[in-house]
Amino acid sequence: MPVAISVDPPEVSAHLRKTQGYTFLFLSDPKAEVIRRYDLLHPRAGPEDNDISRPAEFLLDSTGTVRWANFTEDFRVRPGGQQLLAAAQSLK
Repeated sequence: MPVAISVDPPEVSAHLRKTQGYTFLFLSDPKAEVIRRYDLLHPRAGPEDNDISRPAEFLLDSTGTVRWANFTEDFRVRPGGQQLLAAAQSLK
């Protein structure tokens, strides 16, 4: 199940989900606690020099172990559906 984690407040994420038609869960991490745990903090890279998360995708197994990760410095560069599906299938 896909989940997004963002420093944005829940109402901002809810608006994004609605306007973009996303159907997966968005979690709010305003203090960037989880984002820091995965070493994804991008200090002062957001609006008004706010801290945000670096773009990343993870696939976790049923125990919560990261089995696949994708990192990029450019939020516009993301793996395609086929790449994510292939990574997920390789976990079986």
